[in-house]
Amino acid sequence: MPAITADTLTLPRLPDLPESATTWRGVRRIVRAEKFLEGEGFQVRRPFPGADLALADPFLLLDHMGAVEYGPGEAKGAPWHPHRGFETVTYMIDGAMQHTDSIGGGGLITDGSTQWMTAGSGILHNEVPPQELVAKGGLFHGVQLWVNLPRSLKMAQPRYQDIAAGDAMLLASDDGGALVRVIAGDLAGHRGPGSTYTPITYLHATVSAGARLVLPWPAEFNVLVYVLSGRGTVGAEGRPLEEGQLAVFGPGDALTARAAETQPGNSPSWEVLVLGGLPINEPVARYGPFVMNTRQEIIQAFEDYQAGRLGQIPAAHRTAADIRLEES
Repeated sequence: MPAITADTLTLPRLPDLPESATTWRGVRRIVRAEKFLEGEGFQVRRPFPGADLALADPFLLLDHMGAVEYGPGEAKGAPWHPHRGFETVTYMIDGAMQHTDSIGGGGLITDGSTQWMTAGSGILHNEVPPQELVAKGGLFHGVQLWVNLPRSLKMAQPRYQDIAAGDAMLLASDDGGALVRVIAGDLAGHRGPGSTYTPITYLHATVSAGARLVLPWPAEFNVLVYVLSGRGTVGAEGRPLEEGQLAVFGPGDALTARAAETQPGNSPSWEVLVLGGLPINEPVARYGPFVMNTRQEIIQAFEDYQAGRLGQIPAAHRTAADIRLEES
């Protein structure tokens, strides 16, 4: 897993929290991701939204892409499509994805880098595998997270952030057994590079077999743990959690997790995402690529898209099919 790594003995350490003076978060529920096809037909595992967890305010969707070994000609992406009213965060662990959008943002997302796109008032973008991956095949593994925007920011100016793998804040657990990459937000006074409208914390932890991960967490934030690979236990009660499962935590000011002593053959360590944020607590109206507060705002988003008010595909990326669609 080539997401950026480091010797944990050289990194700042997270605090060792006192057992008796800490309010440890328990696990409210565990959700298994369901499988869906997206874009041109690539498979994702999606723990939410779904039948077991409709919304994880302020988060709207989590798609786990891969890990999959593509053969030549098999890699697929998501061609040009619109968004309005939220942010998309794409974190690539293995392989690469090429991003282009209608405001000039974009680039190659690969091996631990992140692209953070604020759709806001409206944007068009595509996410496709680079030609080398299409031609030769290869390993592909990534995650896309949708972060909601409050009513006051849904029509904010679109923006794009390119977060290189080396930009992530790297920390070690209190005993050095886990490497924590902070992509956005604050963890024990250490800030990740992502600039967020909605207050959140987003991190990826690699926990060595048998090691414990203890994280202080703002009491006002919710918190979710999703397993990318491997197995372990979470919460004060030690609930088992394995690849493709998401744990939803209850209240408290810290959480604990521990990697199993033995890991599956495909994962020498326990790889987890930890997500948390301040709930927005506003009505959510969503349909396809748009997330607003009311049904009328969704209708307006479709009308604006059809009228070209959400942006135009850059001329260099327009195909004959795009031109026919515009003329229809």
